[in-house]
Amino acid sequence: MDAAVAADVNCGPFSGLRVLDISQGIAGPYCAQMFWQQGAEVVKVEPPAGDWGRHVGTVAGAHSALSVAYNAGKRGVCLDARHPAGREALRRLANGADVLIQNFRPGVAARMGVGYQDLASAKPGLVYVSISGYGEDGPYASAPASDSVMQADSGLMYANQDEAGVPRRIGVLMADIATALYAAQAAMAALYRQARTGLGEHVRLSLFQACAALQVNDILAHGMAGARRAGPVSAPNGVFDTADGRLSVLALNNDQFARLCRALDRPAWLREPAYADNAGRMARRDELHRELAAQLATRPSSHWIERLTREDVLHARVRDYDGLAAHAQAGHVDLLQTLVQPGVGSLPYAPLPGLARRRPATASPAIGQHSCEVLRDWGWNASDIQALLAAGTLVQDGAHKESP
Repeated sequence: MDAAVAADVNCGPFSGLRVLDISQGIAGPYCAQMFWQQGAEVVKVEPPAGDWGRHVGTVAGAHSALSVAYNAGKRGVCLDARHPAGREALRRLANGADVLIQNFRPGVAARMGVGYQDLASAKPGLVYVSISGYGEDGPYASAPASDSVMQADSGLMYANQDEAGVPRRIGVLMADIATALYAAQAAMAALYRQARTGLGEHVRLSLFQACAALQVNDILAHGMAGARRAGPVSAPNGVFDTADGRLSVLALNNDQFARLCRALDRPAWLREPAYADNAGRMARRDELHRELAAQLATRPSSHWIERLTREDVLHARVRDYDGLAAHAQAGHVDLLQTLVQPGVGSLPYAPLPGLARRRPATASPAIGQHSCEVLRDWGWNASDIQALLAAGTLVQDGAHKESP
């Protein structure tokens, strides 16, 4: 075990837990990485070509921002499971894990010899996480799924339509990230059950289900009101240009609207019967927004922030990520850690909130960076490791060569 892993091995509630991550992309890897942030040892197994997430989005060298974000801290093993010896090695690793996470299409893990039924009989305490696009059976079980596909198919794009009613993709990988969070929560609940009963569990969930759960309020509202335009639930509520920037400004109830009127020196709005409640303000939302936009455009953001803050009005600057890093509260709560990724440099990293103790941000592994080390730590003898290397079934990253 390398020095970085040994230094923080006792950090977090899942210290001593072994998680085998054979997933790729976002939902599975991020689920596994959340276990790492809470103390677990997480081993990521990749094929020789690597996780497909290494090659999409912003890429620098052998890593993408995506692969760094969702694999930081893990140890990397490279196995070629196309060959029988590779599949047998993968199964042996799985038998040594407390939690296994996979997000292949239904049936793929079983064909690799590491389906739940393949492992649970010998290891009844195993917590096994299966993440799929639409579920393990049903008319869409074999359909290809991605974040964009799921945002369209689950209503997320509908919920994010523009002023003209055109559905839009949410700019972050919301479907995948939400699925990772729900998967981690379900897996941790399964571990609690296992601690009480000794029995493991097959945790099964899909991006389709996760996206629906994420939208529980909007789906209920649609059921209550029928077809409707998704969008703000109050007025005024929007993003407005100032003389030198942009502000999000809103009022959710009558008291907040009164505060806004005082901040903007608009007593006439308070006397206007049509603005007496949110329903009336929503009916005249366009008019309210036009007047608010015209007023805010006359002065710089700092002027309006001072007045809005004084009256405790809901508002915020519209920030980019440099602006987020410069936020006064970001420094106070240590919002971003520094992660040093070899071949890339120092990067800002946002850890999980709510942790009693944070592990130091650690680099994402190269493909097969820890192959020999992990197998050795998990009880394999040198001759077995050497045989896999000689057959080309196990790959050790060339920049981190070591003897078995």
